Amino acid sequence: MKNSTSKAIFTIVSMLIASAAWAQGANSGSGSGNILIYSLISVAVLVFFYIVIQVSDSLLVIESKQSGAAASGANFSLFPSWKELFAPRLPDFLHNKPMTILKRGHDILLEGEAARVVDEQVSANAYAVQPVNFVGVSPIPKMLVDVGAEVKAGDPLFQDKARPEIVWVSPVSGEVIAVNRGEKRAITSVVVLADKEIKYRELPAFQLEGCTREDLVTFLLETGAWPLIRQRPFDVLADTDEAPRDIFISTFDTAPLAPDLNFVIEGREEAFQKGLDVLGKLTAGKVHLGLDGRGKQAPHKAFAEAKGVEVRYFHGKHPIGNVGVQIHHIKPVAAGDKVWTLGVQEVITLGRLFTEGRYNAERIVAVTGAELKEPKYVRTYLGAKVGGLIGGNLSHDHVRLISGDVLSGRQKTADDFLDYYDDQVTVVEEGDEYKVFGWLLPSFNTPSISKTFPSAFFPKMKFRAETNTHGEPRAFVVTGSYEQVLPMDIHPQDLFKSILVGDFEKMEGLGIYELIEEDVALCEFVCVSKQPIQQILRKGLDTMREQS
Repeated sequence: MKNSTSKAIFTIVSMLIASAAWAQGANSGSGSGNILIYSLISVAVLVFFYIVIQVSDSLLVIESKQSGAAASGANFSLFPSWKELFAPRLPDFLHNKPMTILKRGHDILLEGEAARVVDEQVSANAYAVQPVNFVGVSPIPKMLVDVGAEVKAGDPLFQDKARPEIVWVSPVSGEVIAVNRGEKRAITSVVVLADKEIKYRELPAFQLEGCTREDLVTFLLETGAWPLIRQRPFDVLADTDEAPRDIFISTFDTAPLAPDLNFVIEGREEAFQKGLDVLGKLTAGKVHLGLDGRGKQAPHKAFAEAKGVEVRYFHGKHPIGNVGVQIHHIKPVAAGDKVWTLGVQEVITLGRLFTEGRYNAERIVAVTGAELKEPKYVRTYLGAKVGGLIGGNLSHDHVRLISGDVLSGRQKTADDFLDYYDDQVTVVEEGDEYKVFGWLLPSFNTPSISKTFPSAFFPKMKFRAETNTHGEPRAFVVTGSYEQVLPMDIHPQDLFKSILVGDFEKMEGLGIYELIEEDVALCEFVCVSKQPIQQILRKGLDTMREQS
């Protein structure tokens, strides 16, 4: 390499000197000839030094790679990389922190964000545990209580027929007033009318320090805390017999109008840390904590200074707050891997088993949406009745109630209940009015990544959400929209097509094990074909789970 470079330098310089000599002979005695000579010599010198510096830089980079020093990700070049020149300006608290910066994604900014205040006066009077919230569980579990039974918070309600060691417990004390059923007599919900003052089931004392993993698993199963833990792939309940490779927790949510977990954690820091300690004993791998690196302020100390965990900051657009995206960029899920995931409030509930000695399923829920008189946070319990959380707060009745966010949440009525893992209620306008000429008319209230809408040129604009899809389902077309908003090394359109045709090998090869519905919800939002992307993915996941 050195010899070829030296020859190139010698050849270029020789050509320039020869050109200068020719110019001197052709223009002897003239001032213009001298200027040309000096110009060519200057160019020759500059080219010489440029080539020397480039060769030195290349040798330095090669040496750093061969020695392994470049494995840390540091730039050993004499020149800054394009990523360094055009990287977003990060706040001081992120300096020297492990960081992942992603470019793809899209933030949907909606009106109706919850004010950072907890309304202690709002409270639901009924709560439910819904078997339909759990993938792979028998739709008709074995009931352990009858209608009319009195229960305490933490008392068992039903158990899985296939795995009877897994039980679901009541989030509150009170009377079991209903066991609601759906198609084929599947149980849709077990409803408890709550007491004014919650009474708790007394739990046996348990010493976390020095216990074995088997003893800890048995304790979590007996207390009803096991359903708090989900497992990937397939987003099913965690396996009780096998330790996970790793455990992942995202401490921020980037979905539209999602609750601010830095606010939610306040006053519950001890329980959160204790929950992390418990999880650390359940895996031989690591407990990974994904932190928000987008804002100017550092995340809450309970997150940033958590002990016994591996911390990584993330900077980018939605869905960067999804734990699935974070897993993909830390340590992806491969065939045969099992990783567990929890939300922040599930970790708190887990920790309270040990800090309070009881099953305390308290939740801080964000009640959001522009159709509310006053979007705010409320203190309630897992599975609260939706109508109790929004009663008297609607600005009008022509609305849709959603458990969760607008992208991946489920439609509810006022008599329905929050899903098991949700800590957000979203209220949006029912979009059942057709507009003349539809999308042909310019609209400033239509969130879109398409430049056919003027709103796409105003990324900081907030929109008033409605449910109109602005089109009907049609054939798949290749637009690149899915890839534009999914910050993962996956070909989503090819994956969805392989699911529709039932090609198992392609589904596995294209990364289906890394995804659940919330990860592709943004793909469904930008889909010009109006395909039910989340339903398609779930069909593929269920098919792969049955084959495994």
